[in-house]
This record gives sequence, C-alpha cells and structure tokens, in this order.
Amino acid sequence: MAGTANNRAKPLRSVLYMPGSNARALEKAKTLKADAVILDLEDAVAPDAKEEARAQVCAAVQEGGYGKREVIIRVNSVRSPWGEDDIKAAAAALPDAILVPKVNDASEVGQASNLIDTAGAPEGIKMWAMMETPLAMLNAKEIAAASVEDGCRLSCFVMGTNDIAKEIFCEQTEDRAPLMACLQLSLLAARAYGLNILDGVYNDIGNEAGFRAVCHQGSDMGFDGKTLIHPSQLAPCNEIFAPTADEVDWSRKVIAEFEKSENKGKGVLKVDGKMAEILHADIARRVVAVADAIAELEAASE
Repeated sequence: MAGTANNRAKPLRSVLYMPGSNARALEKAKTLKADAVILDLEDAVAPDAKEEARAQVCAAVQEGGYGKREVIIRVNSVRSPWGEDDIKAAAAALPDAILVPKVNDASEVGQASNLIDTAGAPEGIKMWAMMETPLAMLNAKEIAAASVEDGCRLSCFVMGTNDIAKEIFCEQTEDRAPLMACLQLSLLAARAYGLNILDGVYNDIGNEAGFRAVCHQGSDMGFDGKTLIHPSQLAPCNEIFAPTADEVDWSRKVIAEFEKSENKGKGVLKVDGKMAEILHADIARRVVAVADAIAELEAASE
C-alpha cells in the first residue's frame, strides 16, 4: 500500500484520463469508479479541435455530476498557442485542479500558478504538474520546492512516462528499469516537500497481468496512485493502491496500543507478536486515514 502526502484530502488510487473532445467520454466519467478524472485538452485532442474541446470540457465541469471524484483539467503547455486561454477557461470552470504539462523548472511552476491566480481562480483550486521531460527530472527538487512559496498552488506530481521514454530514447520494459531513475527522483522530490505523486500510464490495455504487476511495483515504491487510459484498469488499480484489510486491522491495533495511558512515553511496543515503534504508529495513522477516506468515497458512489 502506497504512502500518502499530508495534503491529500481524498484518495487518488485511480486517476483516469478522458479525452476532452469526446462528449460521451465526459459523460461516462460521471459513472466510473475512478477516484479522479483528468479531462484532457492536451495529448488526446488534435490541434484543430482544441478550442471546441476547451469549451466542451469547461461546460461539463461547470455542469457537475462527478460526485466525490476529483475533477482535473489538463491544459496545454503555457508555451503552446492554447495554454494561457486554457488556463483562463479552466479556472472559471472551477475544477479541483489544473494539470500543467511539460513543466521544466521552478520558474514555470510560478508562471502557471500566477496565471491561475490572474484568472481569478479560488484558492482551493490546485495546480498539478506533469513530470515528463529530462529537464524536469534534473530539476525535480526545485520544482517541488516551489510548492512552499507563498501562494503557490502546486500540490501533485503526475509522471508522464510515455513522454519521458520518448525524450531519453529508452524502452519501456516490463520492469521499468530504464525509467527507474526518473520515477525515484520525482518520488524523492515530491515526498521531501509534501506533494502527492501519481505513477504513469500502462499502455498494454489487454495485458491485465502486466498491469497488475506494474501497479504493485508503483504501490511498493510509494506512489499515491496511478494514471490510467482505460476504464478496465480501474478495478485492479483501486484494489492494489488501497491498504488491505489485514493492514488496516493491524494499524488500528497499533494506534490503540500507543494511545493507552499505560503506554504513554513508550517508544517500542509489542502488537500481535510484532515490534512496533513510534514511527510505525505514524504509518498506522496514515493507513487508517487512507482506508477511511476510501470507505467514505465508495459509500458516496453507491
């Protein structure tokens, strides 16, 4: 079960991309068991359809109906002809977050965050950043550190593994060894500054065994969840990125033991025959918080 950043209010196990140019997909997203949906104006939309997709996505977000799911709009790069107009329209639509692609350094975080401010977005609208270029990998610490600057909206990294592989000319092997340095650098930077971080997509939709394996790998590494490209990937992703019943049960026992008055001040306890330190109590509280948030989300979607 993956970790969770301090600023996360809702689960982010499964985060499904939906093409902004497809009205049926935008409507279908309201019924899927995804923790969050990314309504995409960038890679999934052809250049001559950008403006129509922008209007369609923003209208869908304003209309609502997505329930407890986080709703994120991925805009085009601020260096593109559409980026600034995308951000203005997205800010007015009031999503949970605006996902900015191809962020290379801390100055671009500040630029995008300021554009969201200028567009009049309420404080609660966050900025997410795609980590998908060689420069982003080399500048991961500085990009994450920008989140602690006054007024910066950055709250989440999203790994763009397809773009990274393209840029560094690497193969996407089953074990992801060629991408491991990129994944770990981004993870370290995100955790150092309290950001959420989502694993990249898995392209072989028909390979469930391969998908499950890479989900387990991402969860073991510490990602909060995974970005997805097809609804068939939702169920295994939700299962793997959630704490197991045994993990939750043991965590509740650890918390209970450390909260007993007779154990006050103790640094090490034995719980069900296992040694538990104070750091394990912190982990246990995180596990229980994640489990409770997932239960609340799933109850709301029933």
